[in-house]
This record gives sequence, C-alpha cells and structure tokens, in this order.
Amino acid sequence: MALYEHTFIARQDLSNAQAESLIEHFGAVLTDNGGKVVENEYWGLKTMAYKINKNRKGHYAFFRTDAPAPAVAEMERLMRLHEDVMRVLTIKVDEHEEGPSVVIQAKNSRDERRRER
Repeated sequence: MALYEHTFIARQDLSNAQAESLIEHFGAVLTDNGGKVVENEYWGLKTMAYKINKNRKGHYAFFRTDAPAPAVAEMERLMRLHEDVMRVLTIKVDEHEEGPSVVIQAKNSRDERRRER
C-alpha cells in the first residue's frame, strides 16, 4: 500500500463538531475500502487567501494514510461530491514525518511565545 497525505477545506458555516465528524466519516470510508488512517488533525477555522464559493473562511483538516489507490480514489470522489467540502488535495509521499504537522507546530510555537510575554 502507498502512503498519502490529504487536506480538505469544509464550509465556514459548519460547527467544529460537524467538521470533525466529516474527518471521521472520510476516515471510515478509507478504512472500509482497505486503507488505514495513520493520523488525522483538525486545523480549525482559518481565513483563506481568496473566496471559494462565497466563503472567506474554511475548516481545514489533514490526514496521513496508508491505503491502496482505489480506496483513495473512492474517498476523493465522495469528498468532491459532498456539499460541505470545498477543496481537496491529496499527495503521495515516500514516508510520513514523525510528530505533528507544520501547521500544528507553528500554532504551538505561537502559543508558547504568547505565554512568555
């Protein structure tokens, strides 16, 4: 099986709980088709550089997976059909990085700097 990283943006009018349930739903789709979710992260509601479907913000989510190509294709197909998902990005990687993603690391370092003040 191949290693992938997936990022998707959901509509801004969803609650945090609804956005996290989308993460669980798409993880279950992948698992049902023979894949495995190694790690998932909810990055939160972030402002986008430009409007997408009249939305200025979006709920960002990130997956690291180990799955066969047909399982990834099915998950992407369902993501593109889902009305709450605005954008999807999937990248095949050689290996997963250990620890949290760069976005979470940056958030943690900002929080630490704020505490030091």
